[in-house]
Amino acid sequence: MPGAREIGLVGAALALTGGVACAVCYLMSKTQEPKKKVKDELNADGSGKEHVHKANKTETALKTPLISEPRTARTQVLVLGLDGAGKTSLLHCFATGSLEQDVSPTQGFNAVSINKEDLQIEFLEIGGTEKLRDYWRMYLSKARVLVFVVDSSDPERFPLAKRLLHQLLSADPCLPLVLLANKQDVSGARGITDLYEALDLGNVGDGHRLSVIGTQVKKGKSEANAGVQDARDLIIEMMSDE
Repeated sequence: MPGAREIGLVGAALALTGGVACAVCYLMSKTQEPKKKVKDELNADGSGKEHVHKANKTETALKTPLISEPRTARTQVLVLGLDGAGKTSLLHCFATGSLEQDVSPTQGFNAVSINKEDLQIEFLEIGGTEKLRDYWRMYLSKARVLVFVVDSSDPERFPLAKRLLHQLLSADPCLPLVLLANKQDVSGARGITDLYEALDLGNVGDGHRLSVIGTQVKKGKSEANAGVQDARDLIIEMMSDE
């Protein structure tokens, strides 16, 4: 069929040290269009401590958004996803490197600031309940990177996540996307290939830089899962690009 995409398995590697298994898939188009990376990191290792030096976290209720008006400059990482996907826990791991206690789901807006050398990265999470989704598109104009979190163990909600994600990407055709297939440690969780197909990511548009990473967050772990570390490092790299 003209214009159809192929998913090619370029490489798979198993690293025995630290018990880390990683698989990397790349999306290649027949016309040699820009590549979109699909990456899965499911187990923990001991690297990446140096990536986050400082974090500040505040939370407000729906009536008082952290930022009253979206700015025109693209300075933020916008973190979205359905309620219960694990956005707040992932942000906590981005900031501190671990999750040593339970965190409450975000009921409104949640801001986290991470400093790395001379770079300050501002994350803005907006809750995923139905009434909060109306705010999502309001903040697209200031986002430099969109992080969309999906509960990979809840396939019944994949169609809703797909519809909302495609609406966001249609509103901003060039916005880079990091999709986190979260809760990979939960029984029945779908892998990144299944999620890629379920969310129809092959049709998000050629203007998007796309990465898909499998993540999991466990309370009490002294260090973040390797996928969480990779996601954090990738976001820092994307925000560092001129």
